Amino acid sequence: MRAALVGYSSSEEEEEEEGGRKGGGDPASPRGSPRGSPRASTARARLPVPESVLAMFREQEEEERGAEDRAKHGGRVRCFPHERGNWATHVYLPYKVQEEFLELLDLLVSHARTYVSSLTAMEEFHISLSQSVVLRYHWINPFVQSLKERLASYDRFFCVANQMKVYTNQNKTRTFIGLEVSAGHFQLLELVSEVDKVMEEFDLPTFYKDPSFHISLAWCVGDLTGSLEGQCLQELQDIVDRFEDSALVLRVQWEQIRCKSGNKFFSFPLR
Repeated sequence: MRAALVGYSSSEEEEEEEGGRKGGGDPASPRGSPRGSPRASTARARLPVPESVLAMFREQEEEERGAEDRAKHGGRVRCFPHERGNWATHVYLPYKVQEEFLELLDLLVSHARTYVSSLTAMEEFHISLSQSVVLRYHWINPFVQSLKERLASYDRFFCVANQMKVYTNQNKTRTFIGLEVSAGHFQLLELVSEVDKVMEEFDLPTFYKDPSFHISLAWCVGDLTGSLEGQCLQELQDIVDRFEDSALVLRVQWEQIRCKSGNKFFSFPLR
């Protein structure tokens, strides 16, 4: 069965500050401002821009320089338009990779490529607790603070992700193979409920009504579910079931929640 996946996107923000002109003309020039004139005094009295403000613009400019290249990498299509001042934001549970997991990943991706040769293995792994949403720069700190307050009382927990499944993103421009959670669904729903409340505070989209929690393993451009479902999916599940260390590798203890907004990362430890 095909399911919708969080729409991953590049983060983008950036507003360039235009440099001010130096005031005052050459006193010897007939067109220059005379010494002691209001124009010259204003120029001399201009206060420096605070470093904290300059740092904000530098961060935004760095994001802008890299945003377009990241969005085009591998033919991926942006999930929402690039707009200055927008920071793509995502809340998730990070999965700490073990060597045995990488062995299983290699087996799965190698076999899946016999059906879809363009599959690319993921480099980072997680379970999403939100869609990718857009935050304005000045919303980031209050958004993060609200997340921190709502998630502070939650304990660490285990879940099992051992069911192979095929997914697409919302606009069906990318297809994924992933491991769906078979145990721990209730705890994940509780976390999503808290994250959704924060989204509602900022008038942002909440998570899917009937989410399929999963760890994405590999992706390809386009909607290729027809090639990956059916026989391919069953063979991938057989690989998982036969893998010697699957019971250990695919039982995950979650210790923290993270939020990525643009080039910023925030961590919320579970108790």
